[in-house]
Amino acid sequence: MYSTATLCLGLMASLAQGALLNRRAALEDCLSGSRTVVDEVGSDDYNRDITPFNKRLQFQPAAIAVPTTVEQIQSAVACGSKLGYKVTAKGGGHSYASLGLGGEDGHLVIELDRMNSVVLDTKTNIATVDSGTRLGHLAAELFAQGNRAISHGTCPGVGISGHVLHGGFGMSSHTRGLALDWVAGMNVVLANGSLIHASETENKDVYWGLLGAGSNFGVVTSYELNTFEPPANVTWFVVNLPLKQNTSVAVLEALEDFAMNTQPAELNMRLYATRQFTQLEGSYHGNKTDLEAALAPLLNKTGGTLAVAQTVTWLKGLEHFATMKLNQTYPYTQVQENFYGKSLELKGLNGTSAKGFSDYLFNVAKKETAHWYIQLDIHGGKNSAVWKVDSKKTSYAHRDKMYILQFYITTTGAPEDGFKFINDWASATTTPLTASDWGMYFNYPDTNLNRTKAQEMYWGENLAKLQQLKADLDPHELFYYPVSISPAQNSELV
Repeated sequence: MYSTATLCLGLMASLAQGALLNRRAALEDCLSGSRTVVDEVGSDDYNRDITPFNKRLQFQPAAIAVPTTVEQIQSAVACGSKLGYKVTAKGGGHSYASLGLGGEDGHLVIELDRMNSVVLDTKTNIATVDSGTRLGHLAAELFAQGNRAISHGTCPGVGISGHVLHGGFGMSSHTRGLALDWVAGMNVVLANGSLIHASETENKDVYWGLLGAGSNFGVVTSYELNTFEPPANVTWFVVNLPLKQNTSVAVLEALEDFAMNTQPAELNMRLYATRQFTQLEGSYHGNKTDLEAALAPLLNKTGGTLAVAQTVTWLKGLEHFATMKLNQTYPYTQVQENFYGKSLELKGLNGTSAKGFSDYLFNVAKKETAHWYIQLDIHGGKNSAVWKVDSKKTSYAHRDKMYILQFYITTTGAPEDGFKFINDWASATTTPLTASDWGMYFNYPDTNLNRTKAQEMYWGENLAKLQQLKADLDPHELFYYPVSISPAQNSELV
């Protein structure tokens, strides 16, 4: 026999489940009425679209809308708003925190990757690019249509939207700046369903907010991108760096001095380390002879040796750093990994901070058997194109930083062990620093940050202005995810 309490609980659960199913049916009816395609649960498209990059973070959307027109994006946003669903735009699907799936269960996901047109105006050299375009497809099309390019990241499958709207650092950034620095304008659907154009002259505050914190304010439907003519040749290279515990601080300080004062704009470089080795790798916009001359001051000071260097075409240079074929479109098969990642953006890595970082590398990390790597990207310096752009032009908060430092560890065992390994290393690096000396890069989101801390780390001094913009554009947080920008509380909600 069941008690009355048990029966009541069962009835309540049944009613709740029924209400949930009815609500989801209403959402699908709304989307269907607007002629927006919805992935059928269990279909190949659904299974592909729901696959996260980080296998550790799998979420169940309420529905996956798959628009092919701007009007369908507007309709999907309107349906989510009307029926009380949080709405999340998904570009490439490479978020470390599965934020493209909402970062939690129950979102209406707008899958954008069927919208991937790239059209270059060969008179103005401005490209009009759909927001579901992947970086490799963008690169291939810009080159094919007119021998043009923008600066962007190395992974061909990454979507332009997540990448551009939060920075967009890559292997040409020292020479040509961040991906967001090439955005001339955007069309965006706001929370109220309206479609606006944002640029330096139209809706300037929205343009500023989108370029650095774009996932918080709307769904971009297309971009207008300025472009540049890429060099005929680039030279990719690897430098063996003899990093030893008793000399590592001196080597890191020599690297920083070189990056700050000597590194030419044409040289793009990062330090990459695993348990087995430490090296510098990068891409030089030019030939091997000029690369050797550019590296000589650093190699002479650190004892590093140029292990390999190869001069190739622009596209072959992109392919060298890619992990798959360059021209990626739909259907895209997501490669899954099980990992924890974290980033720091640092004004420098020297003195006691470099010692803390180095001691952890040799005393702890070199003994860790799980696969891990660190990547220290040279982001700034007096010749860096990143530093040459006015920091107030966009909401990207860390233009003044010298480095982007990424930590990564696989978490196929107990994930908590990986969390501790990475967080302890980051703490050893940042403990000697003041708050203004460091932050974090949103494109490598940390799943262990709470919302308050995340906002501080990702958006720093720009946070208050961004919160006000959120209150103005999306006061009811239609575009919400667990670490999204919260609206300022001093605005009347309308």
